[in-house]
Amino acid sequence: MSKAAIAEKEKLVDAFAEELKAAKAILVINYLGLTVEEVTNMRKKLRDNDVKMKVIKNTYLRRAAAKAGIEGLDDTFVGPTAVVYTDNADDITEPARIVSKYEDDFDVIEIKGGMLEGKLTTKDEIKELAAIPGREGLLSMLVSVLQAPVRQFAYAVKAVADSKDEGSAE
Repeated sequence: MSKAAIAEKEKLVDAFAEELKAAKAILVINYLGLTVEEVTNMRKKLRDNDVKMKVIKNTYLRRAAAKAGIEGLDDTFVGPTAVVYTDNADDITEPARIVSKYEDDFDVIEIKGGMLEGKLTTKDEIKELAAIPGREGLLSMLVSVLQAPVRQFAYAVKAVADSKDEGSAE
């Protein structure tokens, strides 16, 4: 292999290592068996939610992970592999939610493992995380909970006002 080709591959590994360092959530998946259209749709859904997906050789993945200081994912870099990741700290559950939905819809997708905010996670932990609503969903739940006492108070005031109106009408 020429020195130029080696240097080019080293640049690829370095660039991906930097992306992995910045990632808040990393999932390693096997997507082999999806049609081109299904993969394209999944990539679009990921991209729309500020999540990236890369398919890269396992040897390069191992080197990039080592350069990024990520340990424990080497077991998942076996066979057909894609890495789904995000550097969006506001919603680290989004990659898990999207991939988990695709895993439920298509039997061929398999979550191998991952890392969330620097901690190694199993497939089961990723599935649990996927069940948690996203940031927007959690915020709307919070607003609903905060509005409940005000709404109850408003109903009570209206009921008192209605009862007084009925009492004065007689």
